Amino acid sequence: MRLLKATGVTLLVLAVALVWTFLPQRLDFEAMSAELLPPANPPAEMHLSLLQTGRMHSQALFAYRGGSPFDARDFSMGGILVQHPRGDLLFDTGFGRHVVDHAETLPPLMKLTTRYSVGTPIADQFSAHGYQAAQLAGIVLTHAHWDHISGIPDLPGVPVWLDTAEQLFIGGDKPMAQLAHSLLPLPIRTYGFDEKPYLGFARSFDVWGDGSIVLVPAGGHTPGSIIAFLNLPSGKRLALIGDIAWQTEAIGIPAERPWVSRMLVDDDAGAVREQLRHLAAIHQRFPEIQMVPAHDARVAAGLPQFPETMR
Repeated sequence: MRLLKATGVTLLVLAVALVWTFLPQRLDFEAMSAELLPPANPPAEMHLSLLQTGRMHSQALFAYRGGSPFDARDFSMGGILVQHPRGDLLFDTGFGRHVVDHAETLPPLMKLTTRYSVGTPIADQFSAHGYQAAQLAGIVLTHAHWDHISGIPDLPGVPVWLDTAEQLFIGGDKPMAQLAHSLLPLPIRTYGFDEKPYLGFARSFDVWGDGSIVLVPAGGHTPGSIIAFLNLPSGKRLALIGDIAWQTEAIGIPAERPWVSRMLVDDDAGAVREQLRHLAAIHQRFPEIQMVPAHDARVAAGLPQFPETMR
């Protein structure tokens, strides 16, 4: 009887602790100094488009601490095409033609909790509008999870741009890297980061040397996760933040994912927490930079859908 009582108390404590991880908790962060926006000289011909390939279905409850279980959210899946006279880049690929098979590579618990609907793969959207995949200088991955890379096999021969940390991730045996590992060998183009600070990040990679596309390392969700800062000729600035946050509230509050979500998807939850703090500071200091989580359908709805473009 005492053992049953002790077990019951333990289970109750664990249940309370689990519920606590879903409750609102704002992350503190330090305000940025009076830093100026980095200069950018994007060419007039540069423009971008969003290509949606499907959706996942969940609740705000699982996206950030304090989210409501009654707030249904569609998580958009897809990629962003940036056309630049020096070379077009596709940021992530979303769901590909074989996404049903690709979803089977997920860890068992992820499969049980994943609900998704499939749209038109990027390769098919390209074909429908006369865009040749050979025009791409590369596919730049914010990170190598299944829902960001499923479309890679549909674009054979296109270089996949990865930093060294993410190459080590997909070369390993972690469950969330299973699909990426199964796609090897890939036509990988390795890039590195220069010791040039950018918006508080110690290192950066100015892709075309004109400040229009700047990548910074933002490991945590995966070891080699990145943020891509896109600076358009109109003066509009965007930050493609991958899965550092799933929904914009996580940056505005800021708030991390509840423990269950962190446990399922984050390689280093503590590092993701620090990235969130940093993004919150940038957002406070430079609200003109539009934060673009990879999966916020509301943000996606405000971006031009391919073949429409934004300059």
